[in-house]
Amino acid sequence: MRRTILFFALFLVVESAEFFPNERDALLQLRDSVNSSVLDLHSHWTGPPCYNNQSKWAGISCYNGHVNQLVLEGIQLTGSLPPTFLLHITYLTKISFRNNLLYGPVPNLTGLIYLEFVVLSDNRFSGLIPFGYTELKKLTELELQGNDLEGSIPPFDQQTLIGFNVSSNKLEGPIPETLILQRFSKSCYENNANLCGEVVGIPCSISPASPPKAPSEKKKNGLKVWSIALIAAAVAVLVLISIMFILFRYFRRSKRMETQGEDKQGNISIENVVKRSYWSKSTEDPEKTLDLIFFEKDMSVFDMDDLLRASAEVLGKGKLSTTYKAILESGSVVAVKRLKEMNSLSKKEFTQQVQLLGKLKHENLVEMLSFYYSKEEKLIVYEYVPQGDLFGLLHESRGIGRQPLNWTARISIIKDVAKGLNFLHQSLQSHKVPHGNIRSKNVLIQQDQSKNYHSKLTDYGFFPLLPSKESLRKIAVGKSPEFSQGKKLTRKADIYCFGILLLEVITGKVPGELFSPENGVTSYVDDDLSEWVRTVVNNDWSTDILDMEILAQKEGYDEMLMLTELALQCTDEAPEKRPKMSEVLRRIEEIELEPKNLVTDVEDDSVS
Repeated sequence: MRRTILFFALFLVVESAEFFPNERDALLQLRDSVNSSVLDLHSHWTGPPCYNNQSKWAGISCYNGHVNQLVLEGIQLTGSLPPTFLLHITYLTKISFRNNLLYGPVPNLTGLIYLEFVVLSDNRFSGLIPFGYTELKKLTELELQGNDLEGSIPPFDQQTLIGFNVSSNKLEGPIPETLILQRFSKSCYENNANLCGEVVGIPCSISPASPPKAPSEKKKNGLKVWSIALIAAAVAVLVLISIMFILFRYFRRSKRMETQGEDKQGNISIENVVKRSYWSKSTEDPEKTLDLIFFEKDMSVFDMDDLLRASAEVLGKGKLSTTYKAILESGSVVAVKRLKEMNSLSKKEFTQQVQLLGKLKHENLVEMLSFYYSKEEKLIVYEYVPQGDLFGLLHESRGIGRQPLNWTARISIIKDVAKGLNFLHQSLQSHKVPHGNIRSKNVLIQQDQSKNYHSKLTDYGFFPLLPSKESLRKIAVGKSPEFSQGKKLTRKADIYCFGILLLEVITGKVPGELFSPENGVTSYVDDDLSEWVRTVVNNDWSTDILDMEILAQKEGYDEMLMLTELALQCTDEAPEKRPKMSEVLRRIEEIELEPKNLVTDVEDDSVS
């Protein structure tokens, strides 16, 4: 009996160690302070927030048993955040309440030493920006735009800060002249009527104070004299500072022109390279490239210095890379991918592989422009595709006012992805897995003037550069059955991932997320989606798998079900039973033409 009690007590200790009560209590405090017409937190936030490093709480991510991310975006949250609730979630790396209806002061973040991303944009927050935000040592991105914040901007000077936006608020006063804040573009500060400084092109003038009511004329005249003297002194100081600044810019530009002149002769200034520590910490690395290496000479219209001075914002953060939008001083915009988990690669290994990828040109591939190598930093510069990704198009801003994604748009996007993937499979014959990371966030979207959708694949070709099995778990092919079975991966793993993407487009569901398939019963979707789809199809509930947006539009049912059949073949557990990519593309093109063929047959029948 005692042994049983001891075992049960040990079980309770282990079970309770799966989450930390202070973190759960803090999240429940948030749950009870806000409301959402889209997501019922009271039904989704029950039990422990973290279990086995996973969370079934909507918007929560976990690491080492702790809550490390809190992301509740675009779910029409209303209410005021509890002022200090985040102080008990000490391992947070990211918080985001983007695009909600929250009001009151922004949250207190004191003591959150691991915090990197703070996204509070497009709400109704008011009050001051806390000075304590300047003490977040790892702060990488701060988005406060689209609120009603007042007062001045604190002097942010964290070297880690590469994404910053306070536009469309009610801020006033001079923009602090820290090196970090001066690096961001005018657009990061615009629509604040009373901000001034060089960045926004508005000089910060000193307004003379209105004279107080004086008991005597003599005192009044004395104050006027002192006011005039102070104004004159201030103007003199401003003129002197302006002259010094102009001289500084002149000498700096001259020095840069000299450096560029040396570059053309092949003698690159090592001192200039060392100053590039923003992207590269390894200044003593003998193998590192001294500047960006472009795949085509006519593309080299900017250099590493230009990249360092560019304002940047985070576009996306994955397990193997972080991607930034960089706006150069010339006005050009590029995307910069900062790679992780590749530090064991030699310069030769990395350069050979990236040079091969840089030669690939196709309308459905995001073009690589240049790269940078050092032992600790590896960057790839891509063309910038401005209109987001397929994940956002499918899943974000669902609800009232959303423009549904119809059948025509979906099949067009799918066909573009298939064309890009087929090109990779034909061009990279030596690669076991030509893409390796096919998922909706790696499908970038463009819309032409006729509002037609086109798509481009990104994040392709890195499979040979990943050093370990643990790294492969972090990309899409790590979800394939053959990987979990310990088998060798082939290009059929790409086919599997493409099949999962097809099912995501067809069902409108995010792999791995909670949803209610029928009768309001909440179920959990496996990462591949295919098991659930097979179950539904086998029970003859064919249209039950279709995204509600397609059902509501009453078009494309047959074609979507044909596409579902193809997707299930692509996700067959046996790789050898999956079709080749050329066959997949051919069948998608036939399915796209199916409605047109039906119309032609009807016309022919009517004529006869």
